[in-house]
Amino acid sequence: MSTGKYPLGTQNHAVARSAAVIGLATLASRILGFIRDVVIARLFGIYIYAQAFVIAFRIPNLFRDLVAEGAANAAIVPVLSEYSVKRSKEEFWELANILLNLLLVILSVITILGIIFSPLLVRLIAPGFISSPEKLEATIRLNRIIFPYILLIGLSAYATAMLNSLKNFAVSAFAPCLLNISIIIFALLFGEGIKGLASGILAGGLLQLAIQVPVLYKKGFYPKLVLHFNHPGVIQVGKLMLPRLASSSIYQLNNFVDSIFGSLAAIVGDGGVAVLYFSYRLIQFPIGIFSNALAQAILPTFSTQALEDNRESLKTTLSWGLRVVFFVMLPMTAVFMVLAGPLVFTLFGGGKFDLDSGMLTSNALFFYSIGLCAYAGTKILQCCFFALKDTVTPAKIAFLALILNIVFNAALMFPLKIGGLALATSISGIISFLFLFFILKSRLAGFGEHKILPAFLRMLAAAFCTAAVCFLVNRALNLWWALFCGALSYIIFCYIFRVKELKELAAWISRKL
Repeated sequence: MSTGKYPLGTQNHAVARSAAVIGLATLASRILGFIRDVVIARLFGIYIYAQAFVIAFRIPNLFRDLVAEGAANAAIVPVLSEYSVKRSKEEFWELANILLNLLLVILSVITILGIIFSPLLVRLIAPGFISSPEKLEATIRLNRIIFPYILLIGLSAYATAMLNSLKNFAVSAFAPCLLNISIIIFALLFGEGIKGLASGILAGGLLQLAIQVPVLYKKGFYPKLVLHFNHPGVIQVGKLMLPRLASSSIYQLNNFVDSIFGSLAAIVGDGGVAVLYFSYRLIQFPIGIFSNALAQAILPTFSTQALEDNRESLKTTLSWGLRVVFFVMLPMTAVFMVLAGPLVFTLFGGGKFDLDSGMLTSNALFFYSIGLCAYAGTKILQCCFFALKDTVTPAKIAFLALILNIVFNAALMFPLKIGGLALATSISGIISFLFLFFILKSRLAGFGEHKILPAFLRMLAAAFCTAAVCFLVNRALNLWWALFCGALSYIIFCYIFRVKELKELAAWISRKL
């Protein structure tokens, strides 16, 4: 079957190639991110400055997602993609300039207000810090210094959106590496305290923007002062963005809910916000390398396919995307659950990251990993909704997840302490994925779920066997042998259980070679 200009298989291979580029860049960024986190963990442990960093950096990240990266992915990319296909280059760049000017105004206002109201913001999202004046003061100071990062990263995210809409992924994908390199260098230079962290974040934000500017110029972008905010394209972006802002707000509120509960040291133990941060960073490693890369690459393809009268190509791509996500995430779930302790102590152990820090972090990692497939799969489902220009449904489901997370946090933090907060996130994430899955199934009149469920069960069986291999090899030898044998055994078990996706991947690699 073929659709539009290119055969469907070619489109999927193009997505795979783009995802591979983004995945490679994200792998580099995640490795650097781990080095960054190791530096922070060993310099600060899970104590005052580590907690100050987690909370202070989370506030700018909220606004970055609301008005920059989240909006770019959900609203700006589909609209710019449509303009790049159906309109002239002049119309495309005119809309790009209008959106740039509007974003500059919004980000500047948010930055100024954030600096002014930092004391209030910190007290709201980390009420447990109020009982520790030193921790509260350090967090407020760091938050004020790094708030201009919002302006820098917002512009960087918009540059990424423009390049992605033109199917250019490489440079923008590697840009986040610069943030991690910057934080590592400045943290090591200044040592314990907030100076190194603040300087590294601001310098990293500037570098992320700067590296993308030359590529945009080569593509034909020249910034101009255009204030035509009632442009049809801007109105279209606004309509898509408002529900996405609600959805992103709810997602970030979920993170803040965890921060609020995690800061309650009297209930969950001291260092809760840092424990959740380090454990979730490990979960984000496979999500960032693969799921985010695939979602970023697949959204423009979804957007193009959604414009066609025949949506069979979109259904096929969606089914393929979910099966590929499960193929990668199920063995990662097995590894995280079985090897949580060895992974945490090997990666973060040392310096001020002591035995208690490692035990608490590995406990949270175990419970976070339960929802790994749901976190990754949700990103693919959301991309399909966004391509269909429906940002309302994901917002409603995100609100449901927020309510569930609060309920489960309150119920589980007493018996399970910090692990209960991680488990609450997993449960709410799984429920959200199921709601999105079945709503989309109904809307598209099916999208190959008869292939997804059998494939999932075969992969699950292979992952379960892989977990047993990892557990036994780790006890007999060490972590690195366990990881090697786990990867090899997963391939073998996929072959035994006749996992079709393994053969598809092998065939694709063979063609490339």
